[in-house]
Amino acid sequence: MKRMILAGALAVATFGLAGAAGAQTTLRIGLAEDPDVLDPSLGRTYVGRIVFASLCDKLFDIDADLNVVPQLALSHETSEDGRTLTIRLREGVTFHDGTPMDAQAVKYSLDRHRSMEGSFRRGELSVVESVDVVDPLTVQLNLKSPFAPLLATLTDRSGMIVSPAAAEAAGDRFGNAPVCAGPFSFVERVQQDRIVVEKFADYWNADEVFIDRIEYRPIPDSTVRLANLQSGDLDLIERALATDIPAIRADDALELVIVGELGYQGMTLNVANDEGATGPLAESPLVRQALNLAIDREALNQVVFNGEFFPGNQWIGPENQWYQESHPVPARDVEKAKALIAEAGVSTPIVVDFMIPNNPEVRQVAEVIQAMAAEAGFDMQIRVVEFATGLQEAEAGRFGAFMLAWSGRPDPDGNIYSFAYTGGPLNYGKFSNPEVDAALDAARTATTFEDRKAAYADAADIWLTEGSVLYLYHRAMLIAHTDAVDGYVQLPDGLVRVVGVSMN
Repeated sequence: MKRMILAGALAVATFGLAGAAGAQTTLRIGLAEDPDVLDPSLGRTYVGRIVFASLCDKLFDIDADLNVVPQLALSHETSEDGRTLTIRLREGVTFHDGTPMDAQAVKYSLDRHRSMEGSFRRGELSVVESVDVVDPLTVQLNLKSPFAPLLATLTDRSGMIVSPAAAEAAGDRFGNAPVCAGPFSFVERVQQDRIVVEKFADYWNADEVFIDRIEYRPIPDSTVRLANLQSGDLDLIERALATDIPAIRADDALELVIVGELGYQGMTLNVANDEGATGPLAESPLVRQALNLAIDREALNQVVFNGEFFPGNQWIGPENQWYQESHPVPARDVEKAKALIAEAGVSTPIVVDFMIPNNPEVRQVAEVIQAMAAEAGFDMQIRVVEFATGLQEAEAGRFGAFMLAWSGRPDPDGNIYSFAYTGGPLNYGKFSNPEVDAALDAARTATTFEDRKAAYADAADIWLTEGSVLYLYHRAMLIAHTDAVDGYVQLPDGLVRVVGVSMN
């Protein structure tokens, strides 16, 4: 029987090879992009996080209700002043190279995240002053100030622990063959073709791992990705298209899993990043507001996504408890957009280098935005690039606007701080405002929900009118798999977890 499984419900995908008892099982997963480097300190892509879910366990994870739960950790305790976090670790855990996952390894990994050149975890852990080894299975994080999002931060790459021996031996090439303490160990990677991992026999929770091998296959064209699933060449695909929902539901051999994402889809605008930060869009908040008002988010949802997604205008969705109700999703207002452009003293058309990843769904979104914006006086010149190339171009400031997704984090800090804070590692637009910085810092150190939300309100008042991200919509994360599988647990972060996968 067909099943549609909503957010928070259970589901899993796996594929078993027919044959004699004991035959190897291989799960073949179709990814929407090829991940960037497989180093937890340096990685920044959503698909990379999917691969890391099999390779690198974290100190903590989340459950279906976004509660923080132990993974490599067993327990934690925060001091009364909020400036010390003590973590007790699991006993007997080993890395894929056989070395122990102990307190020294945790200290090494956290210090590596905080200090490694190019680390994207540095900002996430900037509040950590030092890490002490208390005993072989206990570490203590000493903080510069209380930091409300810390546990949630440690449920992602900042909480991934790598083998010190392997990291030291590999140096800056560690991401070519990562060694962690996850359920699967790295086998090989062929860029743009496949990433292969195999079951780690000494995994601490090995009794719950029933798949022998996983092949991750990057297939950017979602139509091709679905065709491979339908033909049996893939067993699971992430991010099926909303327009594919009817075909998936009509296929008795397929199952559809739907979960609302924690992140957002939007346009990052270059306001101060090198050569791309020229022209009215970069120079005038009024022009940025005009572009925002030129877009009909509900129409975009209906045209591109058959109404299956969720219009939005903030770093979290309207149903999220952190949503700022004083800034509702704006209705399209072309006349007001034109008036703002006139007020800014700018002539039209306003030419914008509009960079987008090479993805058919994103291209359609961009074309709709292009048509809508044109009515207000914008010439959005679409430039299609490969995803990794787009990130490089964004870092270098070679863009005017960039369609960029963010998969989201359980705590709202993970959706805004690195993007809006001065010098933030994901602040590709180079936006900088001391009042926004102060508000975001206050949201990190406040100890109550009410105080944190009030701090985010202060940030929103400026960021949502002058900032460098235009939020557009929130996806329903669509994962499809064959019905020959059991035990897949889909959590709200949209990641594909493999522990618990079994054949039916």
